[in-house]
Amino acid sequence: MKRKLLSAVLSGALALTCLASCGQTSDPGQTTSGTGEEAKNELVFVNYRDIRDLNPHLYAGEMYAQSILYDTLVSITDDGYKGCLAESWTISEDGCVYTFNIRDNVYFSDGTLCDANAILANFNAIIENKERHTWLEMMNLLVGVSAPDSDTFVIELSEPYYPMLTELGCIRPFAMISPNCMINGSTKDGVEGYIGTGPYVLTDFVTDEYAVFERNENYWGEAPAIEKITVKVIPDNQTRIMALKKGEIDLIFGKNMLDADAISQYVDSDQFTVSLSEPTSTRHIVLNTTHEILGDKAVRQALQHATNREAISEGIFYGLEQPADTLYATSVPYCDVDLEPYAYDTAVAGQVLDEAGWVMGSDGIREKDGKKLELDLLYNSDSVTEKTISEYLQSEYQKLGISLNIHGEEEQSYRDNMKAGNFDMVFNICWGMPYDPQSSLAAMRAPVYGDYAAQLGLEDKAEIDQAITDILTSTDETERQELYTFVLTRLHEDAVYIPLTYECNKALYTSELQGVHFGSDQYDVPFADMYFE
Repeated sequence: MKRKLLSAVLSGALALTCLASCGQTSDPGQTTSGTGEEAKNELVFVNYRDIRDLNPHLYAGEMYAQSILYDTLVSITDDGYKGCLAESWTISEDGCVYTFNIRDNVYFSDGTLCDANAILANFNAIIENKERHTWLEMMNLLVGVSAPDSDTFVIELSEPYYPMLTELGCIRPFAMISPNCMINGSTKDGVEGYIGTGPYVLTDFVTDEYAVFERNENYWGEAPAIEKITVKVIPDNQTRIMALKKGEIDLIFGKNMLDADAISQYVDSDQFTVSLSEPTSTRHIVLNTTHEILGDKAVRQALQHATNREAISEGIFYGLEQPADTLYATSVPYCDVDLEPYAYDTAVAGQVLDEAGWVMGSDGIREKDGKKLELDLLYNSDSVTEKTISEYLQSEYQKLGISLNIHGEEEQSYRDNMKAGNFDMVFNICWGMPYDPQSSLAAMRAPVYGDYAAQLGLEDKAEIDQAITDILTSTDETERQELYTFVLTRLHEDAVYIPLTYECNKALYTSELQGVHFGSDQYDVPFADMYFE
């Protein structure tokens, strides 16, 4: 009852916002507080790990840092696409040629002009490492790039591609770095500095301790109110909370930075503010259809009915993550599809197994043709949450005669095994906006993550893949929605994924800090919009 009450309080009390911009600030002129005192202009942020490699053409760095150092050609906002380094653009009638008019008088923070030639140098560096980026379908359709003059940049594709501008708005790999940072015109093997055109510059950092970003005084856009951002590295959740309470930090931001217990303590606080976003991604379990047992659709469907999503939501997340009925939340574009959820019903689960020939053995484990119903669930050992869910499911499935062995591996090993298909069942999440649904679905056609291997046992795998390909090149909105409906329905009925909860982004911060909101990218922290009262 207490948890249900907490969920109701949170639903009414937490701010749900989703705004995004490029170079936009809430109130850059804010310099004094309501008492007439000069407003604070330095923000202390916290992250659980170091900034790492901030090369925007690779994937190792922290995206919150990359998003304030670098700019892209366009920005993705709630109101559609907005010009960033490209002031405007045109698309050819056949949808294959994009011509961008590059903004005048934009300079990298090292003084280098960011014109079409600099952007061409960036794209050439990205294309040199093309194989690393083919999870973005645009790279597979790319014919060529050019800069006819210093004000014009052109991208040519072999076919029309509707998510084109969305992918160009992703901070990596399409953010622009100063050509002076490239090594012989290349970035695939590293860079010699982190110089961009964004609202902040990196001025200092000590590995695993802190990083300092200061306002870019030559920034082409509206100057942010916060002049200096210090990011402290604090791996432990409780230590981060204590630092906030002591006034040592101002803001904790991110879906993995705050647990439900911490959030619940500050809902009614005057000193601190709590905010939650709309669903960002779906926490789920992937079932490997090539597995001898999981190749049986009845077993996959029984697992769906045996999974109590409501109990996981309330018991582990205090209702902060809502139960997930489908692979993508209905708020995701094209995903508001009429799918019948797999209701939690252990009687139905048992009946499905009985009818499929899985009978209860004397040891309490079901058998079929001499084969015991034993499965293995792989989780990321760095995630306490995944371990907790695994232990809960192990106990629940046991009651139905399903033996679930659980084991965790450190993150890189876990990801390597997932990509290689070395799993029966494995935890995963959807990619979140702006990558869902188009990019995450496109990646199902190749061994990018575990989806490809998991789906290989489906009779309709080729048909699903072709429909995804057709989605990406369709220029007809009605046809595109029909194709999305087909793909999402097939994956749902094939029971490849067990959706658990819809993740949301979380923020806890001092109430003096204003302008905190959630952007279109779940990893972006909109520092440029923040200011202190």
